[in-house]
Amino acid sequence: MTPPEHNEQKRTVNVSTQIQHDAGQLFGLLAQFPSEQELIAATQNFSESGYRSLDAFSPFPLEELSEALQLKRSRVAPIVFAGGLIGGVSIYALEYWINLFAYPLNVGGRPLHSWISFIPPTFECTVLLGSLAGACGMLWLCGLPRLNHPVFEVDAFQRASTDGWFLCIQAEDDHFDPQISRQLLFSCGAREVWDVPEIKY
Repeated sequence: MTPPEHNEQKRTVNVSTQIQHDAGQLFGLLAQFPSEQELIAATQNFSESGYRSLDAFSPFPLEELSEALQLKRSRVAPIVFAGGLIGGVSIYALEYWINLFAYPLNVGGRPLHSWISFIPPTFECTVLLGSLAGACGMLWLCGLPRLNHPVFEVDAFQRASTDGWFLCIQAEDDHFDPQISRQLLFSCGAREVWDVPEIKY
């Protein structure tokens, strides 16, 4: 990533805007960009450079931003499928055991394994457990219930819901280096860069 000349003056780190933190407790770097185009371009540059622990924030959805982040396919769908499968198989097995072994009843000469009558409860339990698994899986994948996120420690991040475009590089990324990553953010057009401290609970 070659820094444009018009951003030479922006490369100087504004120490006064950094949040004081102890060494080893850095969550990452948060950079603000002046427009969505520059945010998308910077995100794409970092993704192509091998950064994977990235998160971008904009006041409205940007389809190009999702593509630039190279987001993986959501893991909620397999969780829903597994929950539904477990629910359906479990209730069908329960019905089978009750009707054939626990309490076998001969109703009008009908077979004990009357699978047609097993379908409504099986369907309902498939939907129920699939829904519960999807809700719990979504909460787990989102890291909830987390009461606060480290980026909220930066006051300027309040503009993320109005007119601010932010890119966060997390310290857990293999390519992360506080100084180099900061300079790269400025070279990509970042207006300002803040240290984001890790929050301990």
